[in-house]
Amino acid sequence: MGAGKRGVLTAAVTVVCAVTVLAVPGTAFAAPTPPPGPGTTASVTVVTSDVELEAVRKKLDKLYRAAAKATDEYNAAEEKARQQTAQVVRLAKKIVEGREKLDDLKDRAGAAAAAQYRGGGLPPEARLVLSDDPQDFLDGAGRVRQEQHATKGLLGEMTRTQRDLEEYAEDAREQMRKLEAGRKVKAAAQKRVERQIEAAEKMEAELEQEEKERLARLEQQAAARAQATWLSSGVLDELTSKATAQGREAVAYATAQIGKPYQWGAEGPNTFDCSGLTSQAWLAAGKTIPRTSQMQWQHLKRVDVEDMRPGDLIIYWADASHVGMYVGDGVMVHAPRPGRTVTLAGAGSMPILGVVRPDPAAE
Repeated sequence: MGAGKRGVLTAAVTVVCAVTVLAVPGTAFAAPTPPPGPGTTASVTVVTSDVELEAVRKKLDKLYRAAAKATDEYNAAEEKARQQTAQVVRLAKKIVEGREKLDDLKDRAGAAAAAQYRGGGLPPEARLVLSDDPQDFLDGAGRVRQEQHATKGLLGEMTRTQRDLEEYAEDAREQMRKLEAGRKVKAAAQKRVERQIEAAEKMEAELEQEEKERLARLEQQAAARAQATWLSSGVLDELTSKATAQGREAVAYATAQIGKPYQWGAEGPNTFDCSGLTSQAWLAAGKTIPRTSQMQWQHLKRVDVEDMRPGDLIIYWADASHVGMYVGDGVMVHAPRPGRTVTLAGAGSMPILGVVRPDPAAE
């Protein structure tokens, strides 16, 4: 990464942070007014202080983080349901094919029984003994062995096919049980998501427009402080890795979604949640990765923050409930939360759990 490019973006982020901090008043005061004249009653205007709004911000953050965690549970249940449904379909196909094979084997067995009946019901050995021609006897003895072998093989194949069918049916029943249990997990997670978001939206709706604007500035200020702290650690000084071809494609997809609304459980093309954005970005780059931020953290290769490169995924919070994609120069792109849109933000604007790499083989 070039020092000039990094300096430009870092400076831009610093300026934005500084403007944000300066724009946020420490305490809200009413404009000064002349003292009331004799015989008049002073009116008192109650203004929510920034201290109170900061408490609201923290509570909203807690609610939305709980919603994000429940969203991950919902997405994981949804992904498992897809896999289990596909498995049930595969098993059902095997059961149909197995039944068709078993029917064919039964038909062949029935034909063999009918042939024996047409032979007078005598076993092949008896018919040989009654033969007057020694050559016929010898030829017939070979055919008897072949028929015995074929009959034994036919019966064995019928037994194996029947056993396979029973196993397929039991596997299908087990997958259906798991599918039903997954539906319950998914429904419970959905209720938790909706409950947390409803509580957060109700809290925000009770604020006046001016208070909402100040709350938004407080959110920006908190993110700016966290980013400034992260940058002051000197982490950017160690970043030298450049994006791979796939990484550039993933970044291009993710940044092209900037401005699109957040929607929990969404994978595009018009709305996204955080892991929906990152998983679809890498899918667009030709790489399938796990659907949820927690699964991305568990299954993708972990790299040091100092070694991350554009396209890597930054996992946030101790419960891995949020993910963004690093785009370079201390900036990431992510789908923040309900009521927000896909946007660029400081990579250190939230507590970083770690970094994972979807394309380690590209090294």
